[in-house]
Amino acid sequence: MAIKIEQVAGLNVPESFIDVIVNAITEGRDFVGVAKAIILNFRDPDYSPEVGGFHPVEVRLEKQATSWQLVYITDFSYQGRVDSELVKEIDVCFVIKRVYHMLVGWLSEREGKDLLTLFVANFVEYYNTGCYQVSITTD
Repeated sequence: MAIKIEQVAGLNVPESFIDVIVNAITEGRDFVGVAKAIILNFRDPDYSPEVGGFHPVEVRLEKQATSWQLVYITDFSYQGRVDSELVKEIDVCFVIKRVYHMLVGWLSEREGKDLLTLFVANFVEYYNTGCYQVSITTD
């Protein structure tokens, strides 16, 4: 069964990103067939507040009639000097077609598209270096 991901009009992601998601799902195919939602977590096992690394990224898709639709992409980063914790740095919400950044809040349509383009291009490049471990959960 081929995995088909529908683009969200007005907030498209490049095919290279779709390819990363499809490849990750294909590797976890055993339990995806009955799922109504898929959550992919991309983690750099070396990322920490002390040494940095590649930010964790979470992607959620939900099953539609004949395809899957992106619901959100969230980039997390450690924040705080003493008791650092992971917080949402970038949040792309495809349901409302908006992009959020922790420093400025919800971005304008143009700024959101620009940040999404940069963020996704960087994520795909990082993924291609092999820095992420991928885990998949389903609902």
